[in-house]
Amino acid sequence: MKLKRFLLRYYPPGIILEYEKGGEIRTKSIDLLDLSPDTDVEELISEIRRTEPLITASRIDQVKHLVRRLQEKLGQQENRRFYLFKALQAHILPLTNVAFNKSGSSFITGSYDRTCKIWDTVSGEELHTLEGHRNVVYAIAFNNPYGDKIATGSFDKTCKLWSAETGKCYHTFRGHTAEIVCLAFNPQSTMVATGSMDTTAKLWDVQTGEEIATLTGHSAEIISLSFNTVGDRLVTGSFDHTVSLWDVSSARRIHTLIGHRGEISSVQFNWDCSLIATGSMDKTCKVWDARSGKCVATLAGHEDEVLDVCFDLTGQLIATASADGTGRVYSAASGKCTARLEGHEGEISKICFNPQGSRVLTASADKTARLWDVASGVCLQVLEGHTDEIFSSAFNYEGDTIITGSKDNTCRIWR
Repeated sequence: MKLKRFLLRYYPPGIILEYEKGGEIRTKSIDLLDLSPDTDVEELISEIRRTEPLITASRIDQVKHLVRRLQEKLGQQENRRFYLFKALQAHILPLTNVAFNKSGSSFITGSYDRTCKIWDTVSGEELHTLEGHRNVVYAIAFNNPYGDKIATGSFDKTCKLWSAETGKCYHTFRGHTAEIVCLAFNPQSTMVATGSMDTTAKLWDVQTGEEIATLTGHSAEIISLSFNTVGDRLVTGSFDHTVSLWDVSSARRIHTLIGHRGEISSVQFNWDCSLIATGSMDKTCKVWDARSGKCVATLAGHEDEVLDVCFDLTGQLIATASADGTGRVYSAASGKCTARLEGHEGEISKICFNPQGSRVLTASADKTARLWDVASGVCLQVLEGHTDEIFSSAFNYEGDTIITGSKDNTCRIWR
């Protein structure tokens, strides 16, 4: 085995080793999930050397340099305040969703006006309008980390695949018999999964545009779905109160996660694929072991429906958003609530961590988005200016730009 080069991975922090074995180039990852601005670098390097034979004495200085760069990056965003950079009159009807590409250089907006638009983040200019759907464009995604393709799911029962560069439509995926409300690319960007009100999920081939498989088994609408980071598992959440875990290559259901007493609103894998978090209208979030399908924790405390859940990128924390107007942060390991995010005056429909894991962003029906300190639960900033509910909000990969999308037909860029 011969080490060729190192690649930095900022979020979640890690170093990717590229090496040659038997004439083939391979990669392996050293995860540095516990790295913080205060970590003792010398101690960490000794630990890496003990466990990773590819890191020889001659490479130590290089690794030290990379770890220090990572530390610097983690410390940079801590005290940032965001300011309104641009308010874009994005659509003629309300927005449904917003999403960044990996680099944050462009983002997309979906709308009730039946279009998806691609925007340049730096200039705020509209790059392309993706037209062709015959009803609301509800679910949208870039094929990150590549960012050269976009998928749009519509109430017209179809999903379309587009070129992010030219705006050309490559394929229209037809086969669902009701509205498509969620979708995702697998990490390899070879397939798209769609979830529909027709109770099924479907897998589609990005290259050919053909249907690969239909995942049947739910008895009500599929409202949320998520691939794990390897791409070999897909999780689906349904209004039938259950969550299904599927093996992607065989399209077989491996586990049915039973325990919620209300409709599922949100499902997500953690980074290392070991846990699944599910939010429900039963006011709880549950954490499940992805291998056994057993429930390992029930995160209680909300007084109304849980509308969104997410892991931080290390998989150690879970944030929940509720119709009770509060957010919460929980430890994934203990299931204990570590912070309450209180201050919104309306339901919170979206919640996400910044890539560094130090901040939480919430989008609310009270027309504001808020930024919170993860450790203390203190509200650091209120992003004001929208004149109607905010449906969607997102950080870029660096954590230095935010977009918010609202029922007021506009999206705002904050940086």
